[in-house]
Amino acid sequence: MFKTLRDAFKVKEIRMGLLFTFFVLIVIRFGSLIPVPGLNTVAIKEYLESALGDANSFLSSFTGGSFTQMSIFALNVTPYITSSIIIQLLTIAIPALEEMQKDGEDGRKKITAITRYVTIFLAVIESLGLVIGFDRGHYMTVTGPLGYLLVIITLTTGSAFVMWLGERVTEKGVGNGISIILLINIVSRMPSDFSDLYTKFMKGQDIVDQVIAGAIILAVILVTTILVVLLQGGVRKIPVQHAQKVQGRRMMGGQQSHIPLKVNTSSVIPVIFASSILSVPMVVVNLFNINTSGVWAKILRGMNSNYWFNPAYPWASVGLIIYILLVVFFAYFYTSVTFNPMEVANNLKKSGGFIPGIRPGKPTQDYLNKILNYIVFIGAVGLLIVAVIPIFFNGMFGADVSFGGTSLIIIVGVVLETIDQIESKMIVRNYSGFLND
Repeated sequence: MFKTLRDAFKVKEIRMGLLFTFFVLIVIRFGSLIPVPGLNTVAIKEYLESALGDANSFLSSFTGGSFTQMSIFALNVTPYITSSIIIQLLTIAIPALEEMQKDGEDGRKKITAITRYVTIFLAVIESLGLVIGFDRGHYMTVTGPLGYLLVIITLTTGSAFVMWLGERVTEKGVGNGISIILLINIVSRMPSDFSDLYTKFMKGQDIVDQVIAGAIILAVILVTTILVVLLQGGVRKIPVQHAQKVQGRRMMGGQQSHIPLKVNTSSVIPVIFASSILSVPMVVVNLFNINTSGVWAKILRGMNSNYWFNPAYPWASVGLIIYILLVVFFAYFYTSVTFNPMEVANNLKKSGGFIPGIRPGKPTQDYLNKILNYIVFIGAVGLLIVAVIPIFFNGMFGADVSFGGTSLIIIVGVVLETIDQIESKMIVRNYSGFLND
């Protein structure tokens, strides 16, 4: 990886792209420190940390802490990510969007434009919801319609600006802009998390206990990272044989290829969906200031991952069971939406390809379904292990950090994707130089 970066800096085009990306990231981090006018940001930070639980950890990680601090970039890339997922799912349900997706570069531009509009719409809705909640909690320093409008415009504009910066990085920088911004947001929270871990488990202890605690923390991080790398890199290759064709006096075709099926086909989407659904009851209760007690209070705590694996709250395991079921469900659901075995089988048949030992058509579709169901289950189990590890240590030992298995999956995926893109640009440049010579 370091050799790739060193060689990349020798190429002017890639070097300028890296510097531009770095400049944009500085702007993002600077904007994350500017508070939204009209809000009591200190009180809001305390409220969010106590009320949202796991949802706040997700938002804090994905926004680089700007949501908790309620800066002008508080919404950050979250509306865009949500919009992209919604549009991706709707391309299956709406034929017009599906046609756009297949319509090459023009279709891609149209879908990108629609994603932008949906992003702005979601940012407005989220800003409005926040303003309503802050007003009821008396966290607004500027009241009245103009004060509310000021906060909504600031948050929406900040989210739109982050989206625009991400698109500029994709166009002029290196890697996928939105992914790079998400990566730096997650990484920016790590020093604070490591500081908290040091304060909680190592500070004030004798040297032996400090070494043991440090070794355990490092081992957990390394094991989780290795699992993430294995999960992200796991691929089941389905062999494909293409039939030979006679063209004139020559035999054409007959080459071999494969269909790559990723073990973790849905990436972190199932975890995000499951966590979002579990956080809805707590968000609704706090948004509408609903008083809860008795059984309802226990149910709400059970939905909060901070109480899972906590010996003092054994009944919170119900929330963990619901979380596991939701992750498995969304892993199968998202894979079924994004990968169509029937379409793949038909395309193979049209191109004269077939899976050795499997007849073309319906048998090929059934075979792909069988393999896919097996792979998705393995991927979902691996995803659960990676996601639950930090939750376990949080519940048992109080090791609360904003980054976890989900964040590590994003970090590994973005880093590998960016390095691949840099290497591709270097290969293209080498080929161009060879052709020019």
